[in-house]
Amino acid sequence: MTTPPEGPAEGTPADPARRRRPQQRKQVLLRLDPQVYEALARWAGDELRSANAQIEFLLRKALADAGRLPKDTGPLPRRGRPPVAEP
Repeated sequence: MTTPPEGPAEGTPADPARRRRPQQRKQVLLRLDPQVYEALARWAGDELRSANAQIEFLLRKALADAGRLPKDTGPLPRRGRPPVAEP
């Protein structure tokens, strides 16, 4: 007979494997009609975003408008060069 390990049970928040880590971004394959993609890419360019960032922006807006955006959702990640720190 083995003795149970000391300390918190596996799967509890104190378990190092279960501690909250910054979430990695999910990669999703999205198939779009080529004309829809071109229109989206033009719109993204007008707003100085990538097509991917534009899709995420629109999905978040739609979720928020529908009241389905989770409350713990972080802000959109800032893209591009980080701001210069002032001395």
